[in-house]
Amino acid sequence: MIKYKLTCKKCNNSFDSWFPSSKEYEKLKSLKHINCPNCNSLKITKDLMSPNVLNSKKEKSEIIKNEKHVKIKNKIKEYQKFIKNNFEYVGENFAYEARSIHYNNKKKTKGIYGNATTEEVKELKEEGINTEIIPWVNEKDN
Repeated sequence: MIKYKLTCKKCNNSFDSWFPSSKEYEKLKSLKHINCPNCNSLKITKDLMSPNVLNSKKEKSEIIKNEKHVKIKNKIKEYQKFIKNNFEYVGENFAYEARSIHYNNKKKTKGIYGNATTEEVKELKEEGINTEIIPWVNEKDN
Protein backbone atom coordinates (compact mmCIF):
# COMPACT_ATOMS: atom_id res chain seq x y z
CA MET A 1 0.00 0.00 0.00
CA ILE A 2 1.14 3.51 -0.74
CA LYS A 3 -0.26 6.76 0.58
CA TYR A 4 -0.34 9.87 -1.60
CA LYS A 5 -1.11 13.44 -0.74
CA LEU A 6 -3.43 14.72 -3.46
CA THR A 7 -4.57 18.25 -4.29
CA CYS A 8 -7.56 19.41 -6.26
CA LYS A 9 -6.62 22.02 -8.88
CA LYS A 10 -10.16 23.41 -8.84
CA CYS A 11 -10.71 24.10 -5.11
CA ASN A 12 -7.15 23.62 -3.71
CA ASN A 13 -8.42 20.96 -1.29
CA SER A 14 -5.61 18.66 -0.09
CA PHE A 15 -6.35 15.12 1.00
CA ASP A 16 -4.59 11.81 1.51
CA SER A 17 -5.50 8.58 -0.19
CA TRP A 18 -4.17 5.02 -0.11
CA PHE A 19 -3.48 2.92 -3.20
CA PRO A 20 -2.27 -0.67 -3.64
CA SER A 21 0.65 0.60 -5.75
CA SER A 22 1.84 3.57 -7.78
CA LYS A 23 0.75 1.70 -10.94
CA GLU A 24 -2.75 1.35 -9.52
CA TYR A 25 -2.83 5.10 -8.78
CA GLU A 26 -1.86 5.86 -12.40
CA LYS A 27 -4.45 3.40 -13.70
CA LEU A 28 -7.25 4.91 -11.59
CA LYS A 29 -6.20 8.43 -12.57
CA SER A 30 -6.24 7.55 -16.29
CA LEU A 31 -9.70 5.99 -15.90
CA LYS A 32 -10.84 9.19 -14.14
CA HIS A 33 -11.76 7.34 -10.95
CA ILE A 34 -9.98 9.77 -8.63
CA ASN A 35 -12.00 12.82 -7.72
CA CYS A 36 -11.98 15.54 -5.08
CA PRO A 37 -14.08 14.69 -2.03
CA ASN A 38 -14.82 18.39 -1.62
CA CYS A 39 -15.99 19.50 -5.07
CA ASN A 40 -16.00 16.23 -7.08
CA SER A 41 -13.53 17.62 -9.63
CA LEU A 42 -11.33 15.18 -11.55
CA LYS A 43 -8.48 17.71 -11.75
CA ILE A 44 -6.32 16.05 -9.11
CA THR A 45 -2.55 16.26 -8.76
CA LYS A 46 -0.22 14.14 -6.71
CA ASP A 47 1.97 16.15 -4.32
CA LEU A 48 5.45 15.30 -3.16
CA MET A 49 5.52 13.36 0.08
CA SER A 50 8.31 12.24 2.30
CA PRO A 51 8.39 8.52 2.95
CA ASN A 52 7.08 7.30 6.28
CA VAL A 53 10.25 5.65 7.51
CA LEU A 54 10.21 4.17 10.98
CA ASN A 55 13.23 4.64 13.13
CA SER A 56 13.75 3.38 16.66
CA LYS A 57 12.67 6.72 18.17
CA LYS A 58 9.51 6.81 16.06
CA GLU A 59 8.77 3.14 16.77
CA LYS A 60 9.14 3.72 20.52
CA SER A 61 6.85 6.75 20.29
CA GLU A 62 4.23 4.66 18.45
CA ILE A 63 4.51 1.87 21.04
CA ILE A 64 4.08 4.34 23.92
CA LYS A 65 1.13 5.97 22.15
CA ASN A 66 -0.48 2.55 21.62
CA GLU A 67 0.12 1.55 25.27
CA LYS A 68 -1.55 4.77 26.45
CA HIS A 69 -4.49 4.09 24.15
CA VAL A 70 -4.88 0.56 25.57
CA LYS A 71 -4.69 1.88 29.17
CA ILE A 72 -7.37 4.49 28.48
CA LYS A 73 -9.59 1.91 26.78
CA ASN A 74 -9.18 -0.48 29.73
CA LYS A 75 -10.06 2.29 32.21
CA ILE A 76 -13.21 3.10 30.21
CA LYS A 77 -14.13 -0.61 30.27
CA GLU A 78 -13.70 -0.61 34.08
CA TYR A 79 -16.11 2.33 34.35
CA GLN A 80 -18.53 0.57 32.02
CA LYS A 81 -18.49 -2.54 34.19
CA PHE A 82 -19.21 -0.41 37.28
CA ILE A 83 -22.06 1.38 35.49
CA LYS A 84 -23.58 -1.88 34.20
CA ASN A 85 -23.47 -3.38 37.71
CA ASN A 86 -24.85 -0.34 39.54
CA PHE A 87 -27.21 1.41 37.13
CA GLU A 88 -30.29 0.40 35.15
CA TYR A 89 -29.97 0.38 31.37
CA VAL A 90 -32.93 2.18 29.75
CA GLY A 91 -31.66 2.16 26.16
CA GLU A 92 -33.05 4.73 23.75
CA ASN A 93 -35.58 5.87 26.38
CA PHE A 94 -32.94 7.68 28.42
CA ALA A 95 -34.31 11.22 28.00
CA TYR A 96 -37.88 10.07 28.75
CA GLU A 97 -36.82 8.09 31.83
CA ALA A 98 -34.63 10.93 33.13
CA ARG A 99 -37.54 13.38 32.85
CA SER A 100 -39.90 10.89 34.46
CA ILE A 101 -37.60 10.50 37.47
CA HIS A 102 -36.97 14.25 37.71
CA TYR A 103 -40.51 15.58 37.31
CA ASN A 104 -42.39 12.80 39.10
CA ASN A 105 -39.91 12.71 41.97
CA LYS A 106 -39.55 8.97 41.43
CA LYS A 107 -37.25 7.33 43.91
CA LYS A 108 -35.09 4.75 42.21
CA THR A 109 -32.79 2.34 43.94
CA LYS A 110 -30.45 2.58 40.94
CA GLY A 111 -29.48 5.42 38.66
CA ILE A 112 -30.04 5.02 34.94
CA TYR A 113 -27.90 4.99 31.83
CA GLY A 114 -28.74 4.72 28.17
CA ASN A 115 -28.60 6.48 24.83
CA ALA A 116 -29.52 10.07 24.07
CA THR A 117 -28.75 12.47 21.28
CA THR A 118 -26.58 15.52 21.91
CA GLU A 119 -29.71 17.65 21.54
CA GLU A 120 -31.58 15.58 24.16
CA VAL A 121 -28.69 15.90 26.62
CA LYS A 122 -28.62 19.67 26.03
CA GLU A 123 -32.37 19.91 26.68
CA LEU A 124 -32.11 17.79 29.85
CA LYS A 125 -29.39 20.08 31.20
CA GLU A 126 -31.47 23.17 30.35
CA GLU A 127 -34.32 21.63 32.35
CA GLY A 128 -32.01 21.23 35.34
CA ILE A 129 -31.69 17.47 35.01
CA ASN A 130 -28.18 16.38 35.93
CA THR A 131 -26.87 14.26 33.07
CA GLU A 132 -23.49 13.63 31.48
CA ILE A 133 -22.10 12.09 28.34
CA ILE A 134 -19.58 9.36 29.06
CA PRO A 135 -17.26 7.59 26.63
CA TRP A 136 -18.36 4.07 25.77
CA VAL A 137 -16.38 1.25 24.17
CA ASN A 138 -18.41 -1.35 22.29
CA GLU A 139 -17.89 -4.94 23.40
CA LYS A 140 -16.92 -5.99 19.87
CA ASP A 141 -14.15 -3.34 19.66
CA ASN A 142 -10.77 -4.66 20.73
